[in-house]
Amino acid sequence: MRYIDKLTDANNLVDAFRKASAGSIWKSSVQKYEMNLLKNVRKTQLDLRAGKYKQGEFLEFELNERGHNRRIKALGIADRVVQRTLCDEVLVPELQKYLVYDNGASQKDKGVDFCRRRLDTHLRKYYRLYGNEGYFLHIDFRKFFDNIRHDKLLEAFQEKLDDEDVMVILREMVHSFRIDISYSDEDLLNQIFNSMEYAKIPAELKTGERFMQKSVGIGSQVSQVAGVFFPTKIDTYCKIVRSCKFYGRYMDDIYIIHHDKEFLRSVLDGVREQSAEVGLFINEKKTQMFKLSHGFSFLKVKYNLTDTGKIIKRPARVNITRQRRKMKKFRKLVDEGAMSLEDARNEVKSWLGSNSKLNAYRTCQNIRQLYRDLFSEELS
Repeated sequence: MRYIDKLTDANNLVDAFRKASAGSIWKSSVQKYEMNLLKNVRKTQLDLRAGKYKQGEFLEFELNERGHNRRIKALGIADRVVQRTLCDEVLVPELQKYLVYDNGASQKDKGVDFCRRRLDTHLRKYYRLYGNEGYFLHIDFRKFFDNIRHDKLLEAFQEKLDDEDVMVILREMVHSFRIDISYSDEDLLNQIFNSMEYAKIPAELKTGERFMQKSVGIGSQVSQVAGVFFPTKIDTYCKIVRSCKFYGRYMDDIYIIHHDKEFLRSVLDGVREQSAEVGLFINEKKTQMFKLSHGFSFLKVKYNLTDTGKIIKRPARVNITRQRRKMKKFRKLVDEGAMSLEDARNEVKSWLGSNSKLNAYRTCQNIRQLYRDLFSEELS
């Protein structure tokens, strides 16, 4: 079946609506779309087949996620249906075959837990070969989603898909993220872009006279697919060209384990070159090399590989501090009626469930005690 046939199949579109509407906060929009579901699906089919599909405007807002303020770009239900169908039926099945196994973000049967398990596996295999003497290189990108260039992303999509019908739709979606830079005459395309700082620029200076084709907004499924797929060239360079056996990536976080520090430095230089070619920027402040025997952090977990081969994992201190602050805010929100006690309870239980898998018995007991002190009840 051709890509456009999959994208315009009525069953696929209806299924995409069911998935896109599940848990949506835009209840009235979802209900309005559902009242005339077949009519709306038919209109979508005709627009896509005729090449007339135009994506609607984004609803933009800020969200604090794990201590980071992020600019979210959300779409209406009609556009979410199209994106869901495109991603589920075309992009994910076709692009997944080009991903390395240790690329663990936003894929079926993968995620944070998968990446942590793979890191455990890599540490055990490394220990059997070299003991706990060696180095852990952590590479991080600056404003990853903000600095994905549209020309480079579409070029990568085109190379793997080679279907003009789908590329027309993808260009429409990707170009919808363009940034109005009428306020400046500088070459901002080759500079680090920060969407949070951009949001502070007065709207009257964004006149629509000049745009930058860069950035993909968080909150869009196409953006998530782009984040997973776009650095594949870097994955391939590390895994295939440089033969890094102990390598993993979770979106914009990369780790490499090796016994030779100079080798890791040369790989990092190569990653810098690969990143520059596609327009990404290495975060030099967060990109660091650690001795395995001294411990290191990855995905909010502090790791220690002992001289006996035992892997000790504890929550990162910043993670614990953030959770304690959140719980105190929850108490205030519950008192004000802005949050239910059940929601506060479930959030704390979720945190405990995640961190109980680590070597963190005392930490979890302290969090339980803080909950008792704040909410005067026991957690089951």
